[in-house]
Amino acid sequence: MLSQTFKRKLSFLCLSVFLASPMVKAKVIEDSKGNQIDIPHQVNRVADLWHANNQIVLLLGGANKLVATTNVINANPWIRAVYPRISEVPALTDGNNIQLEELLATRPDVVLLSNAKMLQEIEKAGLKGVLIGFQDFEGLKKTVQITADVLGDNAPNVAKTYISELEGNIQFVTDRLKHVSEAQRPTVAHIASAKNLLKIDGGKSIIGAWIKLAGGKNALPEQANLVDVSLEELIKANPDIIIVGSTDAHLGVEKILSDPTWQSIKAVKEKKVYVNPLGTFAWDRYSAEEALQILWASKLFHPELFKDVDMVSKTQAFYQKYYQYHLTNENAQQILQGLEPLPNKK
Repeated sequence: MLSQTFKRKLSFLCLSVFLASPMVKAKVIEDSKGNQIDIPHQVNRVADLWHANNQIVLLLGGANKLVATTNVINANPWIRAVYPRISEVPALTDGNNIQLEELLATRPDVVLLSNAKMLQEIEKAGLKGVLIGFQDFEGLKKTVQITADVLGDNAPNVAKTYISELEGNIQFVTDRLKHVSEAQRPTVAHIASAKNLLKIDGGKSIIGAWIKLAGGKNALPEQANLVDVSLEELIKANPDIIIVGSTDAHLGVEKILSDPTWQSIKAVKEKKVYVNPLGTFAWDRYSAEEALQILWASKLFHPELFKDVDMVSKTQAFYQKYYQYHLTNENAQQILQGLEPLPNKK
């Protein structure tokens, strides 16, 4: 139950938000669920409460509009390197719970979020919420476009450039792999993180989408997003390749390669257990750096077909183009190895 003191503060803050922008010209945004939302024509203050989408705001040039972010983003070492001000932006959610009083105090024009329950909470408080989220490449493009429409200014132009690049990379990979037979496509198990090596991604998710696009097959095709499996199921699936995601991926790879109970799996026997790249957000999930992930995965699955793809230079070019941030060769290699930035590297 909300305390009477908090209710009074909430009423005052809602009134302050309303009175702070009288007669503001509005524009209509369609969210990821097709809902129509009226928001100010000029958006200057954005609270982004979905971890992954903060990276999209950064890519679109809208980071200076952020007035609230998440604990995950606040602590992300690559975002802190590329955009140091992120450490000063209040982290007002862990992805499940909102610090509502503090959020209202930031006076956001718009709140971006992926959680429908949280949307109800912020709408009840009188704030404008826009739902975003995706499980495939079409959804990624839509989320980038929605975010750009919210941000305004030059963001729609950047979105157009990015979507064109993403589609170009998809077409490039598709063309290279068009003669690869089903039998030539490796089976891939994607493990979410080292915290639980039996929590698998794939199937009907963005992870399953890039595995398929890059010329692989889900080792456990019926599994969707973040599904627990048994070690026996994984041994039976016998993946050709295992990829571990998240910031603790190195620990996961070490555990898998050293654990006797995993040694009968083909990927382990052949030492084909890999850390997924990690930049301003994890490349493997819900990130605009998915444009790089599909190139990296294609080269990993079919190295003979992608010998000419230099992932270091591709990563450097992406960061320069969208973040205006210079990565040294070492910096780019750190990202590709899922490591934090080297000290004092720009």
